[in-house]
Amino acid sequence: MTLFAAKVYRAVLSIPLGQVRSYKWVAQKAGSRRAYRAVGQVLKRNPYPLIIPCHRVIKSDKKIGGYVFGIKQKKFLLALEKEMVKCLAG
Repeated sequence: MTLFAAKVYRAVLSIPLGQVRSYKWVAQKAGSRRAYRAVGQVLKRNPYPLIIPCHRVIKSDKKIGGYVFGIKQKKFLLALEKEMVKCLAG
């Protein structure tokens, strides 16, 4: 694993449950604000997609972006997490 990939994974791990951040945000947190495409490539190779929640990373224009298990699963996980947050807050 590269140093950049480790920084990307750490940034993604910091995204709270039920929230999303952009690829650009992750790139900035990883120390390379213009490397948002590289962030996508790192997340595409995420060895633990349910532990390192790459489904919480979306495009800057709020579009969903890609996901290793497919867009439908990404949308499902994001919706599930929002419901979990509601339950935990309630």
